[in-house]
Amino acid sequence: QADLVESGGGLVQAGGSLRLSCKTEKITRYSDMAWYRQAPGSQRDLVARITIDSLTNYADSVKGRFTISRDSAENSVYLQMNNLEPGDTAIYYCYAKGRWSGANYWGQGTQVTVSS
Repeated sequence: QADLVESGGGLVQAGGSLRLSCKTEKITRYSDMAWYRQAPGSQRDLVARITIDSLTNYADSVKGRFTISRDSAENSVYLQMNNLEPGDTAIYYCYAKGRWSGANYWGQGTQVTVSS
């Protein structure tokens, strides 16, 4: 079982929106949290990252369309995706870094498909 559990993926038309959620039942506390994505035949790339102080950075391709947020008390991270494009089609993975251990944690991935 993955340490992190994503939800919220699905099929949407271009221009639509989706909100991805990532949560854990574990008591681990995290520093950085992030969303990555991997399209077929491509490497896994960073989409957005948020630090424990809520500083954020985004891939150029999603700036102005995606927003990452977190609820540290709930060990959760979210990705609001607006104005989706077919190029956003991928499996989206949640990532978190252990605050004290520095260990890397991953979710099992959730499919996002954007039709034209």
